Amino acid sequence: MADIHIRRDHTLGLPRARKVAWKWAEHVEEKFDMECTVLEGETSDTVQFKRSGVSGTMIVTADHFQVDAKLGLLLGAFAGQIQGEVSKQLDEALAKEQAKASKKA
Repeated sequence: MADIHIRRDHTLGLPRARKVAWKWAEHVEEKFDMECTVLEGETSDTVQFKRSGVSGTMIVTADHFQVDAKLGLLLGAFAGQIQGEVSKQLDEALAKEQAKASKKA
């Protein structure tokens, strides 16, 4: 088994970060056949995701995202590539939302 840990700081605040997380969850549900559950809280949200060979969480707060995932034996061999792809998707989503926030400010 392999573990993936990704943290990204941001300045979006919780409402905008929540939007990014929900879009990410929709994307991985469609593209990777993940099952996602969003647990909304006052100061943070948790997106739980799973499918055969993968399970994990994305913690969403007003100032950061934290993704932690466990990969099964077969996917563990691709941990570096999977981590790179998740990082890329998260970075792109954050950049888009931060650009929108800058235009409105």
